Amino acid sequence: MSNSKPTRVFCLTLGCSKNTVDSERIIKALAGLGFEAAASAEDADVAIVNTCGFIRSAVEENIAAILDLVELKTKGNLRGVGVVGCLVARFGDELKRDIPEVDFWAGCEDTATILAAMTPGGAAVLPASGRVQASGELRHVRYLKISEGCDKACSYCAIPSIRGPLRSRTVGDLVAEAESLAHEGAAEICLVAQDLSAYGEDRGERGGLIPLLDALESSLPGDVWLRMLYLQPSGVGRALLERVANGRQVLPYLDIPIQHSVPRILNLMNRGGGADDMLEIFETARAIRPDFALRTTCMVGFPGETRSDFASLLKFLEKVAFDRLGAFIFSPEEGTVAADLPSQTSKRTARSRLDRLMSLQENISYERNSLFVGREMLVTIDEIRADGSADCRSYREAPDVDGVVGLISLPGGAKPGDKIRVRITDAYEHDLEAEVVEAVSRSA
Repeated sequence: MSNSKPTRVFCLTLGCSKNTVDSERIIKALAGLGFEAAASAEDADVAIVNTCGFIRSAVEENIAAILDLVELKTKGNLRGVGVVGCLVARFGDELKRDIPEVDFWAGCEDTATILAAMTPGGAAVLPASGRVQASGELRHVRYLKISEGCDKACSYCAIPSIRGPLRSRTVGDLVAEAESLAHEGAAEICLVAQDLSAYGEDRGERGGLIPLLDALESSLPGDVWLRMLYLQPSGVGRALLERVANGRQVLPYLDIPIQHSVPRILNLMNRGGGADDMLEIFETARAIRPDFALRTTCMVGFPGETRSDFASLLKFLEKVAFDRLGAFIFSPEEGTVAADLPSQTSKRTARSRLDRLMSLQENISYERNSLFVGREMLVTIDEIRADGSADCRSYREAPDVDGVVGLISLPGGAKPGDKIRVRITDAYEHDLEAEVVEAVSRSA
């Protein structure tokens, strides 16, 4: 794919924030070989799709995106199309057979194959370390992937077969990367993995997440926020809750997917535990700090879920009062144990349950948001509009998945990434409104 001018490459990232990290590394490695990043497929010579293959709906959306790029290539707008990531790891053989127009394929973290396809001898070139952020992302929010893979083997999940077993990165590597992200202007660094709480277990370390947080806080500038996403309940104990609640830069926010609350369903999911075990986690968090922000994920329509099971889940959600909640309908994924379980729930019933659950959560979220009306909070500016209004986030809102703190006007000279102190004036189901109290700090 050589050319007299530098080849421009567009990398389309689909799926989770962990894929975002992988794409940034791909862009960096290609830049080391002289390729230029393009902001869109229309501006590119080559397009690479970094795919998600987690559930059926994602697979369908990803295939549609691939076909759109193939069409651009057929029309002569692109010279090449590459497909990489989870979808290839899961369905590579079928995809290669069904979409022969794709020029190259690569699995997860297979940068060598990408480089070999893009340039002669590319596979022999050591990929450049570091990452290059793709255009369109919040420039001041970056993701730090602390481990890859998962050993949990939940019965509905294909991730272990796609991403492999747990592989934790070293504290030294993570600190160095976090320092680099901060130097590049990161005002908030989100720690991500399939399960943050399992960090270090592949090396025989228990509770390895706390020393990592200590190392990050001691090395990063004091105004850089650290947010943790994706912790399994089984790995969350009082020591971690206290460490997070009392962190200097670690935000008192945890995303702990419960999936369900009924022991029988959790056992079928191969997750174990139940309402009492999980309730202790969340009650402890709120006892340590009443305004601890808690987010979770639930699954409805799992095989064998009865009306009584679903009612128990709703009661559990009312009792915990999560600040934020995401939910989805069980998807029988090929190759997973749960796909073959008896008593599959009908789509109609599952959809009805999802609607009821989200309606309940809207009320809970509104009640939690209302507790903050009249309070002062520190927020980070995400987006500023032409009229001077802005979308911001406090410690309670993770980027992309939660609501925002809206401001009608900002101080002159403010820019995305700056932190300011505001007073909350109104609350809604998902968002808050606020007024500026004072500017606090300026991003790099």
